Amino acid sequence: MGGRNINLDFCSSEFSFVSWLDGLHLLPLVQIQDPFYIKLVKEFYMNLRIVSSPNEEFALSSTVKGQRIYLDARILASILHIPHTGLYIFEHKKWPEVEGFHPNQILSILYPNDPNIHPNMALSTNRLSVDHRLLHHLIVHQFLPTDGGYAKLSRMQAFLMWCILSKIEFCFPLLMLKTMVRAFTQKKSVLPFGSIMTKIFQHNQVRLEGEIATKLKKEDTYNKRTMNTMGWKKEGDIWTYCPKVDQGQRIAREEQEENPPWEAQAEP
Repeated sequence: MGGRNINLDFCSSEFSFVSWLDGLHLLPLVQIQDPFYIKLVKEFYMNLRIVSSPNEEFALSSTVKGQRIYLDARILASILHIPHTGLYIFEHKKWPEVEGFHPNQILSILYPNDPNIHPNMALSTNRLSVDHRLLHHLIVHQFLPTDGGYAKLSRMQAFLMWCILSKIEFCFPLLMLKTMVRAFTQKKSVLPFGSIMTKIFQHNQVRLEGEIATKLKKEDTYNKRTMNTMGWKKEGDIWTYCPKVDQGQRIAREEQEENPPWEAQAEP
């Protein structure tokens, strides 16, 4: 529920994905470390409504502690200090169809050593480079939160990676609003954007005094310690996935889970 963030100094010196995100002015989204308020997040989603008509700019409304919250892509972008321009498309299972995009473009980048890439191939994350794998983690938490862990890569996630790697502007605030609606309408869905919600509450003058705050865990920040916990080790100048014998099976099992232990947030 909380989210993920990066140690900017560490990640900037070690990984390329920081410059990819910076090129699209998305770094503020992966530096959010606010504590979150489980009770208020649940109240937000319980009262969430779509308030725009089909021919209007998409907008949501909710009420938390009696305070009305109105959100559209421009407002959310302003709160998070990220752009609200760019293309928008969402596909749950199939590849997005966008002019200038073919699935093999991103597949050849993600799986450069596979001569048999094709749009219908199974997409796994265990063959991704460290930069691509970390970018996938951030997409799973900060851009398009989904259930299902990290072991598999969805076609929509791969498309978002193509946008970021190709410096194609995508309207992430709108994607986040639509994700909020899907989380509200799906049974047993993990409620996303916990720490982001705190910024939304603050922007709308929702009083947080006296509420129970849940701090992000140390494991929620990407740094050297987190990388080692995930089974990555730096050998020379290269990060290599080489979990210890007792780590391998645990990591493989946890990445299949909807909320791996280094992501899960316990309710108070």
